Amino acid sequence: MIEAFRAALPERGRLLGLDVGTKTMGTALCDANWTIASPAKLIHRKKFASDLSELKSLVSRESIKGLVVGLPLNLDGTDSPRTQSIRAFARNLAAILLPVLLWDERWSTAAVERQMIAADISRAKRAERVDSAAAAYILQGAIDRLASA
Repeated sequence: MIEAFRAALPERGRLLGLDVGTKTMGTALCDANWTIASPAKLIHRKKFASDLSELKSLVSRESIKGLVVGLPLNLDGTDSPRTQSIRAFARNLAAILLPVLLWDERWSTAAVERQMIAADISRAKRAERVDSAAAAYILQGAIDRLASA
Protein backbone atom coordinates (compact mmCIF):
# COMPACT_ATOMS: atom_id res chain seq x y z
CA MET A 1 0.00 0.00 0.00
CA ILE A 2 2.79 2.45 0.83
CA GLU A 3 4.47 1.70 -2.51
CA ALA A 4 1.27 2.51 -4.43
CA PHE A 5 0.88 5.80 -2.53
CA ARG A 6 4.52 6.72 -3.21
CA ALA A 7 4.09 5.82 -6.90
CA ALA A 8 1.02 8.09 -7.08
CA LEU A 9 3.21 11.01 -5.94
CA PRO A 10 6.45 10.76 -7.96
CA GLU A 11 7.14 14.48 -7.50
CA ARG A 12 6.35 14.30 -3.77
CA GLY A 13 4.44 17.44 -2.66
CA ARG A 14 2.74 18.58 0.51
CA LEU A 15 0.71 16.01 2.44
CA LEU A 16 -2.21 16.45 4.80
CA GLY A 17 -2.41 14.18 7.84
CA LEU A 18 -5.77 13.41 9.43
CA ASP A 19 -6.66 12.06 12.87
CA VAL A 20 -10.36 11.40 12.34
CA GLY A 21 -12.55 11.25 15.42
CA THR A 22 -16.31 11.16 15.76
CA LYS A 23 -16.56 14.82 16.85
CA THR A 24 -13.34 16.40 15.61
CA MET A 25 -10.69 15.82 12.98
CA GLY A 26 -7.14 16.87 13.73
CA THR A 27 -5.08 17.94 10.73
CA ALA A 28 -1.36 18.30 10.11
CA LEU A 29 0.74 19.47 7.18
CA CYS A 30 4.19 18.56 5.94
CA ASP A 31 6.55 20.26 3.57
CA ALA A 32 6.83 19.22 -0.08
CA ASN A 33 10.04 17.27 0.57
CA TRP A 34 8.44 15.16 3.31
CA THR A 35 10.79 16.31 6.05
CA ILE A 36 8.68 17.53 8.96
CA ALA A 37 5.02 17.45 9.95
CA SER A 38 3.34 20.21 11.93
CA PRO A 39 -0.09 20.39 13.59
CA ALA A 40 -2.66 22.44 11.69
CA LYS A 41 -6.37 23.20 11.95
CA LEU A 42 -8.87 21.32 14.11
CA ILE A 43 -12.05 20.57 12.18
CA HIS A 44 -15.30 20.14 14.11
CA ARG A 45 -17.04 17.32 12.29
CA LYS A 46 -20.59 17.54 11.01
CA LYS A 47 -21.79 15.56 8.02
CA PHE A 48 -19.49 14.08 5.37
CA ALA A 49 -20.38 16.80 2.85
CA SER A 50 -19.41 19.52 5.32
CA ASP A 51 -16.21 17.71 6.33
CA LEU A 52 -15.34 17.26 2.65
CA SER A 53 -15.90 20.95 1.96
CA GLU A 54 -13.50 21.92 4.76
CA LEU A 55 -10.91 19.43 3.52
CA LYS A 56 -11.23 20.63 -0.10
CA SER A 57 -10.65 24.20 1.05
CA LEU A 58 -7.56 23.16 3.05
CA VAL A 59 -6.24 21.04 0.16
CA SER A 60 -6.62 23.91 -2.27
CA ARG A 61 -5.22 26.60 0.03
CA GLU A 62 -2.16 24.51 1.01
CA SER A 63 -1.52 22.82 -2.40
CA ILE A 64 -1.87 19.33 -0.94
CA LYS A 65 -0.98 16.35 -3.14
CA GLY A 66 -1.96 13.41 -0.89
CA LEU A 67 -3.66 12.45 2.38
CA VAL A 68 -2.41 10.32 5.28
CA VAL A 69 -5.31 9.08 7.39
CA GLY A 70 -4.77 7.53 10.82
CA LEU A 71 -6.17 3.99 11.03
CA PRO A 72 -7.38 3.08 14.55
CA LEU A 73 -6.51 -0.62 14.79
CA ASN A 74 -7.06 -2.69 17.92
CA LEU A 75 -3.92 -3.22 20.01
CA ASP A 76 -3.54 -6.71 18.50
CA GLY A 77 -3.61 -5.21 14.99
CA THR A 78 -7.12 -6.33 14.09
CA ASP A 79 -9.94 -4.16 12.78
CA SER A 80 -12.73 -2.79 14.94
CA PRO A 81 -16.04 -1.17 13.96
CA ARG A 82 -14.24 2.22 14.16
CA THR A 83 -11.52 0.94 11.84
CA GLN A 84 -14.12 -0.01 9.26
CA SER A 85 -15.67 3.46 9.50
CA ILE A 86 -12.28 5.11 8.88
CA ARG A 87 -11.56 2.78 5.94
CA ALA A 88 -14.89 3.83 4.37
CA PHE A 89 -14.13 7.53 5.03
CA ALA A 90 -10.69 7.13 3.41
CA ARG A 91 -12.15 5.30 0.38
CA ASN A 92 -14.58 8.19 -0.13
CA LEU A 93 -11.78 10.75 0.13
CA ALA A 94 -9.61 8.81 -2.32
CA ALA A 95 -12.46 8.59 -4.83
CA ILE A 96 -13.27 12.30 -4.60
CA LEU A 97 -10.15 14.16 -3.53
CA LEU A 98 -6.59 12.78 -3.59
CA PRO A 99 -4.54 9.60 -3.07
CA VAL A 100 -4.88 8.29 0.50
CA LEU A 101 -2.46 6.34 2.67
CA LEU A 102 -3.88 4.66 5.76
CA TRP A 103 -1.37 4.75 8.63
CA ASP A 104 -1.45 2.83 11.93
CA GLU A 105 -2.34 5.28 14.69
CA ARG A 106 -2.57 2.93 17.67
CA TRP A 107 -0.18 4.86 19.91
CA SER A 108 -0.41 8.36 18.47
CA THR A 109 -2.72 9.99 21.01
CA ALA A 110 -0.97 8.35 23.98
CA ALA A 111 2.46 9.45 22.71
CA VAL A 112 1.27 13.01 22.14
CA GLU A 113 -0.42 13.16 25.55
CA ARG A 114 2.83 12.04 27.24
CA GLN A 115 4.80 14.71 25.37
CA MET A 116 2.30 17.40 26.36
CA ILE A 117 2.29 16.33 30.00
CA ALA A 118 6.11 16.35 30.02
CA ALA A 119 5.96 19.89 28.58
CA ASP A 120 3.62 20.85 31.46
CA ILE A 121 0.76 21.84 29.14
CA SER A 122 -2.49 22.26 31.06
CA ARG A 123 -5.28 19.73 30.68
CA ALA A 124 -7.51 22.30 28.93
CA LYS A 125 -4.85 23.22 26.38
CA ARG A 126 -4.02 19.54 25.83
CA ALA A 127 -7.67 18.82 25.07
CA GLU A 128 -7.83 21.48 22.36
CA ARG A 129 -4.48 20.53 20.77
CA VAL A 130 -4.27 16.74 21.06
CA ASP A 131 -6.09 15.81 17.82
CA SER A 132 -3.97 18.00 15.57
CA ALA A 133 -0.80 16.97 17.43
CA ALA A 134 -1.80 13.32 16.93
CA ALA A 135 -2.34 14.04 13.22
CA ALA A 136 1.21 15.45 13.08
CA TYR A 137 2.55 12.35 14.87
CA ILE A 138 0.75 10.10 12.36
CA LEU A 139 1.93 12.16 9.39
CA GLN A 140 5.55 12.25 10.65
CA GLY A 141 5.61 8.46 10.93
CA ALA A 142 4.28 8.14 7.40
CA ILE A 143 6.68 10.65 5.83
CA ASP A 144 9.65 9.08 7.64
CA ARG A 145 8.71 5.74 6.05
CA LEU A 146 7.90 7.27 2.66
CA ALA A 147 11.19 9.16 2.51
CA SER A 148 13.16 5.97 3.19
CA ALA A 149 11.27 3.91 0.59
